Amino acid sequence: MGNLADLRDKTAIVGVGNTDFGAMYRNLDPERSSYDLGMESLKMAIDDAGLTKDDIDGILVSRIPDYTQFCDMLGLHHINYASILPGGGRFSGMALQYAVMLIHSGLANVVACVYGNNGRSVGATYGGEREQSGAFDTLYGFTSPGASWAMMWRRYCEEYGIQEPERLGAVAVSNRKHAAMNPYAVMKDPMSLEDYKKAKWIAEPLRLFDYCLINDGGVAFIVTSAERAKTLRKPPVYVSATVGGTSLTDHFIQGDGFQTEMESIAQRIYPAAGIDRADVDCLQIYDHFSPAVLFALEYFGYAPRGESLDFVQDGRITVGGELPINTSGGHLSESYMQGWAMHIEAVRQLRGERGEAQVPDCEIVQYICMAHIASSHILRRYRE
Repeated sequence: MGNLADLRDKTAIVGVGNTDFGAMYRNLDPERSSYDLGMESLKMAIDDAGLTKDDIDGILVSRIPDYTQFCDMLGLHHINYASILPGGGRFSGMALQYAVMLIHSGLANVVACVYGNNGRSVGATYGGEREQSGAFDTLYGFTSPGASWAMMWRRYCEEYGIQEPERLGAVAVSNRKHAAMNPYAVMKDPMSLEDYKKAKWIAEPLRLFDYCLINDGGVAFIVTSAERAKTLRKPPVYVSATVGGTSLTDHFIQGDGFQTEMESIAQRIYPAAGIDRADVDCLQIYDHFSPAVLFALEYFGYAPRGESLDFVQDGRITVGGELPINTSGGHLSESYMQGWAMHIEAVRQLRGERGEAQVPDCEIVQYICMAHIASSHILRRYRE
């Protein structure tokens, strides 16, 4: 079995691109194609890296129906590797892991990871249909992931005696502050905790602003070797570590709230990167529902068990606070690009490109996705 530390800083993200999520949210187009969205973002990423399309010899796509058609549209007919990943959000983290493995193994030299989603324009709901949940969830009325997360949050509140669960709104409020500083974000209007509390229930105890924003959009990032990365247009962002884990059952609700797999990842990720948890300057946590932020903080040791609700209060997770989280606005206010845009935000933070939303002296960013196939990455800033 290989040593995870062998992968440390051997690969880098060198180009990123994304569409304007806010503009697309306000202007639906049923003719909008996931292929076109992916292509638009990839062109941006290629330019960002200072590459040409002919430099790419590996393609991974997600929510784009056919990698063959996508590569044909791109004019890449004879590359070293091409494949497709399922459309679930957990696969954004896996795309980076696959790209790292391809580069490290020598199977490819420059890998483009591309996501295109026209879901809002075509009426996607991510719930309500039987196939959206495992059979056992559906029998009990859990026909959406949101209902399952609502139950996990309710159980957590009961287990730890949470008297004011509405304080969960601190996550949504912080995200909205960050989105106001993001030119691509969907939701930029100021939001207070009172605004959060006035919002309607979706699946009690989760409110409207605890839910992600289904939208159209494209996202792309390009990965290559650390050596080649140093010769390109932008400062490279090193992949210092990436670790995965699973919790595979025929139902969505997890009896332990994904604790077992996430704590396993936490035990491996920091040694693999050669850092301590305290070295992390910024977190990008997959927040399709806001309780995910609290659970991740506890499973990865940032907050003691049962105390993450206290941890996120009083601006602690907002830029300028102790541990900024989801500095683009996250899935709750930027857009639900199923983790892909969070990778872009991590890169831009480490390059120092985020203007008023920039985390000062940002050297290390951690990405965390809690799902049935989970992942976490440690990304590091380039230094001469």
